[in-house]
Amino acid sequence: MSNPTNQVLTRYSGNKHDSNSVINLMFLCNGLSKLDNHLIYPNWRLLSDHASLNIVIPIVEEHINSKKCSIIKDSKEESTFIKDLTTSIRNINIFNMSDITSLDRAVNDFANTVENAWEKNLKIINIIKYSKSWWDESCSRNLESYRLLKSLENWRQFQRTVKNIKW
Repeated sequence: MSNPTNQVLTRYSGNKHDSNSVINLMFLCNGLSKLDNHLIYPNWRLLSDHASLNIVIPIVEEHINSKKCSIIKDSKEESTFIKDLTTSIRNINIFNMSDITSLDRAVNDFANTVENAWEKNLKIINIIKYSKSWWDESCSRNLESYRLLKSLENWRQFQRTVKNIKW
């Protein structure tokens, strides 16, 4: 429970026979000293019979990524990425791997190859509040088809695709 910093009434009766009182509740996170008191503003109630209870909640600035790197499933980039990895695995020299140095070199070569293939084929995706994790290339293709032809059948095909992908 929060403690008011100014002890004033919070309910003002419109009936002169009823008394004014303190009946409001405020639920906050238990145990946080920054949230253990509030202010009451009786002058802000206007036509209401309750005074406003106010608290300042500190909000820590936080960085939220607005972009992510990805390789889209079943895309041309994914095929190229897999092909590059397969080729690099085949080309790793595993003969005469008799000491830790040669093993480290092979592992580092593979790691560098994966990183280079990833960098070459990734797609930077902007994350917005309307981003959908289920959206894929077929959705984009069918939506583009509808936008070009503006036919009802293309719209229905787009809707079917979205429904199937979501399912």
